[in-house]
Amino acid sequence: MRGVIFLGGDGPESDVLRKIALGADLLVAADSGLAAAERAGLRPDWIVGDMDSIDDPLRLDKYPPHRVRRFSPEKDFTDTELALALLREKGCDEIWLSGGSGGRMDHLFAIRALFEREESPDRWFPGCGEIRCLKEGMTLDAKVPAGSLVSVFPLGREGWQAESSGLKWPLNGLAWERGGFGISNVVTSGAFKIYSVRGRFLVFLPVVFDD
Repeated sequence: MRGVIFLGGDGPESDVLRKIALGADLLVAADSGLAAAERAGLRPDWIVGDMDSIDDPLRLDKYPPHRVRRFSPEKDFTDTELALALLREKGCDEIWLSGGSGGRMDHLFAIRALFEREESPDRWFPGCGEIRCLKEGMTLDAKVPAGSLVSVFPLGREGWQAESSGLKWPLNGLAWERGGFGISNVVTSGAFKIYSVRGRFLVFLPVVFDD
């Protein structure tokens, strides 16, 4: 099952949001992410959070009370973490995030930190391209315009190894270190692949929707 979380802050345009939601099994709005979803004509299945940043509390009146999970502002988890927990509770094994950029830098770093966890989100659409979590043994196979930029960051524990094709500077044989990265690589002909031999990686690339 695939679930999508709409976050507050800056994010994709409404037409991209609708593509992100297409085919999803469950849609969850985390607090003010509800406004972004509704602007795109989407109706989330659940709304979670402390609701301290919703622009109009009356938005919540359109949803059944049992579909709104309200928490104290003094909670131990972020609204994004609560939304992730809800989707996992409902059986989602693939989770996409939308929005969450702009605004407070600590919030942005908190979302980035979620990808260091074993049960991390799979894709993040912050509004400027997309970010994939490439787990060990997985292959990212994408087609983007030639000349597009792709950046790669190692995640989690040490011991990273990756292979690639279609990039100007191949990843094969690179010795990755904690704190290292490969930024602004170039897609030579449009199609490219990155395979995680060992460890996990964050890959920044233009928005890609699988056919």
